[in-house]
Amino acid sequence: MRHVRTNGRPAEDDRGPIVETQAVLFEIAELGWDDPILETYGDPGKIPLYASKFSECAIVPPFKYSYGGRLRRLLDVDQLHWVAEVLRAKPYSKSGWISLTVPGEPPDAVPCLTSLAFRLRDGRLVMTAAFRSQNVFTSYLNYVPLRSIQSEVADDLGVGCGPMRVFVDVPHIYAVDAATVEEILRLSERDGPGEGAALPGPAGRSGRDRGRLRPNGARRAS
Repeated sequence: MRHVRTNGRPAEDDRGPIVETQAVLFEIAELGWDDPILETYGDPGKIPLYASKFSECAIVPPFKYSYGGRLRRLLDVDQLHWVAEVLRAKPYSKSGWISLTVPGEPPDAVPCLTSLAFRLRDGRLVMTAAFRSQNVFTSYLNYVPLRSIQSEVADDLGVGCGPMRVFVDVPHIYAVDAATVEEILRLSERDGPGEGAALPGPAGRSGRDRGRLRPNGARRAS
């Protein structure tokens, strides 16, 4: 949010005016729904909705696509199982890359998360998530479910989780949320939440932390 506020410029979007800025690449070492920053500034009412977007294969309204379906049933392929098999056969492989887009699909159904890459490094599973666009005000609602996906593949391989890298091509904030974003940043800067400090999380662990990543305890649809 601070990156967009500091470097952003006005732009347009189907849902109204936005402030957008240049692409960003960063790395998250550890995270979970019980992260103290998310507990302070997050919206708990939206957590189950976004978690189901990643865990359910069916499309959950108001979304126009399901990440769960695209990860596990895209063109009848369970991509998470596929990528685990790739890395099981060749632990050094850099080919563990899966797409969440389909050529020629309706433009309003193209997902914001376009691909995931998985690599085994130093005995842990590293994952990179690439977003074509992202509303940074609600980005955390995607990041923690993504960590659960990383943990699921790591469990399948019998390894721990390494860092999660995130690339966002067009980070942005909707104009209607600008005042709320400004207030969050003001409080964050005042309270000093410990930017860059290590927070409790599941890095290096696997299924034991699954509960804190999936707040409603729901299983994915079969």
